[in-house]
Amino acid sequence: MLQRLKQVRKALGYTQTEFAKFLGITQTSYSMIENGIRPLSDKYVRIICITFNVSEQYLVSGQGEMFVSSPHKKELLDLFSQLLPDTQDYLLIMAKELLKMQQKIFECTSPLEDNTDGKNHKI
Repeated sequence: MLQRLKQVRKALGYTQTEFAKFLGITQTSYSMIENGIRPLSDKYVRIICITFNVSEQYLVSGQGEMFVSSPHKKELLDLFSQLLPDTQDYLLIMAKELLKMQQKIFECTSPLEDNTDGKNHKI
């Protein structure tokens, strides 16, 4: 699973630091997960799958496609292509702002400590 985790991160174009930020943990903690020193908890599997539209089946077992196709993707692309170029630019700016807001929400709701091994680790 760790190799697939790294493949997902790289496919999305994120560094370990950037990816760790989405999970609400430090780069060091994330590196320990990616290198097999610490386990990837079910909670983080769910966060990764929901946030990045990753197939849980792929991440956990390697079966199926890496990403889940959104039922709204085709509709969104069709609507986007019908917009005027200036409106497309505006929509992209708004979508990026929404993503930033979503990231801040995840940062605010992510735990400050991880107790998966029974020890008190600040992350």
